[in-house]
Amino acid sequence: MGGRVWRWALRAARLLPGAGGGRAPVAWPGGPACAPAACAALSAGSTSSGSGDEALKDKRARILSRGLPKQKPIEGVKQVVVVASGKGGVGKSTTAVNIALALAANDSMKEVGLLDADIYGPSIPKMMNLKGNPELTPKNLMRPLKNYGIACMSMGFLIEETAPVVWRGLMVMSAVEKLLRQVDWGQLDYLVIDMPPGTGDVQLSVSQNIPIAGAVIVSTPQDVALLDAHKGAEMFRKVHVPVLGLVQNMSVFQCPKCKHETHIFGADGVRDLAKTLGLDILGQSLSKDRYGNIKKTTSTSCLKHLPLKLSKKVIFDAANAEES
Repeated sequence: MGGRVWRWALRAARLLPGAGGGRAPVAWPGGPACAPAACAALSAGSTSSGSGDEALKDKRARILSRGLPKQKPIEGVKQVVVVASGKGGVGKSTTAVNIALALAANDSMKEVGLLDADIYGPSIPKMMNLKGNPELTPKNLMRPLKNYGIACMSMGFLIEETAPVVWRGLMVMSAVEKLLRQVDWGQLDYLVIDMPPGTGDVQLSVSQNIPIAGAVIVSTPQDVALLDAHKGAEMFRKVHVPVLGLVQNMSVFQCPKCKHETHIFGADGVRDLAKTLGLDILGQSLSKDRYGNIKKTTSTSCLKHLPLKLSKKVIFDAANAEES
């Protein structure tokens, strides 16, 4: 115990009636002697600390008894489809962009939005060829930036392109909440959310706070990516989000000279995982259309020949079932 406490204890002992003449100070094992009044004060502090711990436990129990947060729809959004992956770098953001473009191309009367929920590594601004800061409405809501007919919102619009986001979890969750609730989406038929990789706080918070029509899991065929994709699918099942199916990306490389096709990462890894999980294969990369740059991926010409053969019927069926 620090020197200040002992000096305070000695001063308290001197102020007691009969101090210095009668009662012998009490010695604590391994420490200096203190007067009975000081010992009583110190023991009272430990008692109050114990009662404080009990109060904290009671408060935690009351919070846990409230259960999970109630899901609240995003204002103006009819259906939400999330695109996720257990592993980073498997083409999840590219898939999310193409799903949004495919939904818009399937029916020009439908309004589609794209939300980049990857706070640390936002990719949507680059993929959708967008720059700038969102404007604010009179209600202090952010207006999404728009390109190719898709309304987009991303953390990348709020920071410099090369600026890292060095935040702890609470700040990240606050940013996700603002992207969900403080954006003027207008009236959207579909909102595609590009989730960060993994099964952490953001995935759990999004799944528990808004109603989701379904999730699409993206993976490459190699074993390491498949392990994490399996975990991602199981996470959505645990939080009662329907998994629409799997997308196999980067499965085939076609030589630009001889057109020979090589399965660099294997051929049927995602297909085998889909059988294990009892899910559908929504699409896989087309060997004849290997995109090499961002512009080709996000140009309007890719609406005719998507790099991924997405089964739009599965997505729309899941969304219609949710509506009915």
